Amino acid sequence: MTTSPAAHLTLAVVFGAAVRSDGTASPTLARRTGYAAAVAESDPGVDLFLSGSVGRYPPSEAAVMADLLTGKVSAERLILDEVSKDTLQTVRAAAAHARKNGYGAIVSCTDAYHQPRVGMLFWMMGFAARPVRLPARGPRELRSRMWLRECAAIPYDFIAGIGAVWRDRYRETGEQR
Repeated sequence: MTTSPAAHLTLAVVFGAAVRSDGTASPTLARRTGYAAAVAESDPGVDLFLSGSVGRYPPSEAAVMADLLTGKVSAERLILDEVSKDTLQTVRAAAAHARKNGYGAIVSCTDAYHQPRVGMLFWMMGFAARPVRLPARGPRELRSRMWLRECAAIPYDFIAGIGAVWRDRYRETGEQR
């Protein structure tokens, strides 16, 4: 599913999460998708970039999100990224899609603990992503673990993001290293 170039001004990037063994959305994936649906329903100028490959269980996270959105958001407004396996890949794919199709704004739909890293990576790719505010859910211990994981992931993705930007610049300009 794709959208026509520059048909909408805002791209809402929905970050994937686990798919259960029966092929249904985990609570995290369902929550992120639900908030993205609310953003799209409130503004017809928003397309949804659904990102996530096949994880431990099929189908892809993006396909599960698209199924959850059936009847809520028209298929023409859904862009499925079934290739990206992590946050950096999702941001790179979404930024490339936004640039190619003339989107003027990006909003990121993910949990609060994930937003600082997502914002940093979009900034590195040349976009100021506005976060969709999702309320914290789940046991406090789990939320604490996720914040700690992000503390380790931010420096890692900062370095990886610099490498990605550097490689993309050389690819775009055709310069020799």
